[in-house]
Amino acid sequence: MELMTPNAPNLPAPTNPGQASGSDIAVQAAAAQAKAMIESRYVMAMHNPRNWDDVRQKLLKECRRPSFANNKSAFYKKPIGNGVEGLGIRFVEVALRCMTNVLVETVTVYDDSDKEILRVMVTDLESNISYPMDLRITKTVERSKPLDDGSYISVRKNSRGYDVYTIPATDDELLNKRGAAISKAMRALGLRIIPGDLQDEAEEIIKSIRINKAAEDPDTERKRIIDAFSELGVVASDLKDYLGHDIAKCSPAELVDLRGLYGAIRDGETSWSAAMANKEAEDGDGDDGGDAGSLNADLQQSVSKKQKPAKSRTASKPKTQAKPKQTDEPTPTSGGPSYAEIADKINKATNSDDVDVAIDLTNSIADLGQREELLHMAEEKLNGMGDPA
Repeated sequence: MELMTPNAPNLPAPTNPGQASGSDIAVQAAAAQAKAMIESRYVMAMHNPRNWDDVRQKLLKECRRPSFANNKSAFYKKPIGNGVEGLGIRFVEVALRCMTNVLVETVTVYDDSDKEILRVMVTDLESNISYPMDLRITKTVERSKPLDDGSYISVRKNSRGYDVYTIPATDDELLNKRGAAISKAMRALGLRIIPGDLQDEAEEIIKSIRINKAAEDPDTERKRIIDAFSELGVVASDLKDYLGHDIAKCSPAELVDLRGLYGAIRDGETSWSAAMANKEAEDGDGDDGGDAGSLNADLQQSVSKKQKPAKSRTASKPKTQAKPKQTDEPTPTSGGPSYAEIADKINKATNSDDVDVAIDLTNSIADLGQREELLHMAEEKLNGMGDPA
């Protein structure tokens, strides 16, 4: 006899445990497939472990190929301070391929009309160590003019006093931004898995091959560098201004540095304007006077508005650095941290307090262009700390 509950709602009949809906079957099939793929990767890694001597032999053989050693993305040099150089994305790709048993994944964890958040993860299947990194990709670009209909999202002044408009990115522009960000993350994470001694050996080989090539035929190398920079809109006279002498007088080492700078600009690591600003700062020509201080103060105020209230900033400040006085027009302080040191603090910041400290330190930078770049870097860092929802 079936018991009835008074005033009970009409509920659907229970599903037969032996039956499943189409959506349930699809979910179970997808889960089973994902599980099988993960297990198969680890099983193959266990049955085919890497031999580090073989890895070293294959990797250094690749680095000795002139076409690889001279690739702009194999080794770069960024104009920060006295120069920051390092192995590029092409090297990381080749190294991971030689190592085998390494998994690189990119997953979209959040997406809306304004931004998307991607997670790039590099996993060593043999040691079962994973290094993830979340990337915040804004769906906008900055241009010197608004859209054809005159619309734009926002506008700001650049270091030269011109308007820079933020407009929605096209599909191609968004694809380029996404690809560049993924490549940078993959390079950074991949270098954490590749042994440091192999990186050092590879770097020495690449640099020696580049110097030997420049020394053997400097005229041909000089022409190739000029042609490469012309693709970026940098003419020979600009290179002369950067070097401080005619490019025909370049030494092999200078040609190698130019090749590395081209690679950094081409991969989006830096820009020609940033390279010139750093050069001017090194030459002592970066004093911009009161206008620079006024604009820097405006930029600091703009970035500070995006910060969360800091509970205690004294604990995170370096003990040897006195807190700069708050004035309407901050002036550069002598003996302060360099552009590279402040940029490193911003990149390593884990909370808004750390970013706030780095913003205060920008007063030690005499060049307006570099200060502006650091403050916008801080703004992007603060935006990335926000809640994606």
